[in-house]
Amino acid sequence: MVTLTIINKTGITMTARALQLALRQLELTLAALGPDIFPGDTSTRQHYLPRTLNGAPPGANVGWTSGFWTGQLWLGHAIGGQAPMKAAAEQQTSSFIARLEQGVDLEHHDLGFLYMLSCATAHHLHGQPGAHAATLGAARRLLGRFLPGAGVIQSWGTMDDVEQRGRVIIDGIMNLPLLHWAARASGETAFSDAARSHLQRTRAHLVRPGGSTYHTFHFDAENGAPLRPSTHQGLADDSCWARGQAWGIYGFALNHRHLPDMQLLDDATRLADYFLAQLPPDRIALWDLSLPHDSGEPRDSSACAIAACGLLEIAEQLPPGAQRQHYRSAALDLLEALTQHCAGQYPSCGGLLRHGVYHRAADLGVDEATLWGDYYYLEALARVEGHWTPAQL
Repeated sequence: MVTLTIINKTGITMTARALQLALRQLELTLAALGPDIFPGDTSTRQHYLPRTLNGAPPGANVGWTSGFWTGQLWLGHAIGGQAPMKAAAEQQTSSFIARLEQGVDLEHHDLGFLYMLSCATAHHLHGQPGAHAATLGAARRLLGRFLPGAGVIQSWGTMDDVEQRGRVIIDGIMNLPLLHWAARASGETAFSDAARSHLQRTRAHLVRPGGSTYHTFHFDAENGAPLRPSTHQGLADDSCWARGQAWGIYGFALNHRHLPDMQLLDDATRLADYFLAQLPPDRIALWDLSLPHDSGEPRDSSACAIAACGLLEIAEQLPPGAQRQHYRSAALDLLEALTQHCAGQYPSCGGLLRHGVYHRAADLGVDEATLWGDYYYLEALARVEGHWTPAQL
């Protein structure tokens, strides 16, 4: 298998070349938008525009995905030291501090995506004033979504939302590193206790015996009784939504660092094995892994970018040997496919990664770049080239 680590005739690795292109894309998109503008969840006709959501002013810091944009800027600065990226990331981090103080659009579990990639990173890299306190404040809001009777963190809606009360989605375990961060920062075990409980219930009810996952699961909010699985973005309640499976791979692997006694790496590898076994020959996942490869349905490059990060995280935590090499090679294989088939390039595309899917059933962001796909593609390339690991936070 040819992988991205092969050295070309110029002596530059293929991942290094892909990383150079990705950083150039990021520079151009930042210049087009400006330092104080947050782009939409996905590109529109392959270019990002100022986000418009829920009546907020264009480019406002709202929604669950804005942290992926600020996270890209911090990551780009950490890799290459570009001054415009640092300045924009600092400005946007200040926006996240203000967002928390004002309580703007925070009634959901995606606080980890928002605040680990912005404020926690800003504190780690430069000690930006207010970033540490904002990260801890976001963690307290996430902890406030914990339902003691059910043992889970409610994913969506206000805590008195009848429809959403007690509902959990597989994506949620990706937000738990915020709680682990807060446990270390504050010394309060309530943060890690809630994360442990949520992981136990997710593993027990959202992971199927064969290693596939449900998108969402409903619990009785008072006594924790398991009620039913469902989907919001997948093909069907019993299908396997590709991005959800990727969130599970990376989420279990990340949480293993903090709770090794739970043996979550075993779950991460089971999910990874299932994901890899469902890929079509070009290695770019269809948006739902249950779809036939010849269905003509869109592929979701963002699922593969997230999975690549998860595979690298698995490999990093395994001891040296054949298993470790297997998962690292699988990650490189995905990156090779993404670089060959999906890498964006100006002027035809302003995103880092083409051919993503946000929500197929709702016809949102189909065959477009996505902020999360771009972020995890950049992170995976940075990890392979030795520039970054989440363990630094």
